[in-house]
Amino acid sequence: MLDWNDLRYFLGVADLGSTLAAGKALRVSQTTVARRIAALEEAVGFPLFEKRQAGYALTPAGEELVERARQVDAAANAFAEAADAEKRAVSGIVRITTQEIFAVGLLGPMLRELHERHPDILIELDDSQNFRDLGEGEADIALRSAYGDLGSGVVGRRLGDDDWTLYCSRDYAAQHGVPTTRAQLKTHAFIGGGGPKLWRAYSAWLHELDLDDRVIMHHASAMGMMSAIRSGLGIAVLPAIVADAEQDLIQCVPPKAGHGRSMWLVTHERVRHTPRVRAVIDFLYEKLTAHIRMLEEKRAAEAA
Repeated sequence: MLDWNDLRYFLGVADLGSTLAAGKALRVSQTTVARRIAALEEAVGFPLFEKRQAGYALTPAGEELVERARQVDAAANAFAEAADAEKRAVSGIVRITTQEIFAVGLLGPMLRELHERHPDILIELDDSQNFRDLGEGEADIALRSAYGDLGSGVVGRRLGDDDWTLYCSRDYAAQHGVPTTRAQLKTHAFIGGGGPKLWRAYSAWLHELDLDDRVIMHHASAMGMMSAIRSGLGIAVLPAIVADAEQDLIQCVPPKAGHGRSMWLVTHERVRHTPRVRAVIDFLYEKLTAHIRMLEEKRAAEAA
């Protein structure tokens, strides 16, 4: 079988006229060059050189093939140069924006492998409460929840429904039980907060269920609420894509159907083809969809 690496030795001997000179040029021994030429001749089925006292001379068949070998060598060099250029392009800063709970509970565990795959990319992860405008270049990639239109120039991939519902810890459930009805919810302690945007929707929902007076603590972030739930302090709303992966958390009631929110991984059309941005989006989409499939399989197993 033909070994393409042997073409280097073929060209070295053809250009320099001896295995000794080719070996010096290629920084290998004369014996190695002679052995690789012999292997190449065996692979093609005919001699490529005549061995003379003055050195190696191409046979007529060798003369016919030497230019083809140069074309292969040129193509291989061009491939290597293109690969190096691509590697240099997949470097630099990529700014990702999302809510803190997704940054810490979802993306955080994935970033080590992202670094291992693309060590020349520097990730700036923004988990502030402020909305970052992709069109204005305030971030390169966003993992966000959206209803319908993503915004002008924003493009992305839908990951699935952005379900949020109530969770408690296993310790809390062992002490107080798991509420599954509206009446049962009124006998339990709730943790409020989660940040201004989340709290607006969350507090309205609690008010609708007449649970305002059941809130015993406010946390400034959703990660704070998760910490309080883990401690067994009470019940709070969390995103299913994060909480359902936590072995210590129990979903109290199913997520509300028909809410219309979807989770999207998005960027702006002006940077979508930038190699470093594309590399990060492709990686995150691969990992996030695998995470979602794992949760679907876990739910199916628990329901069986």
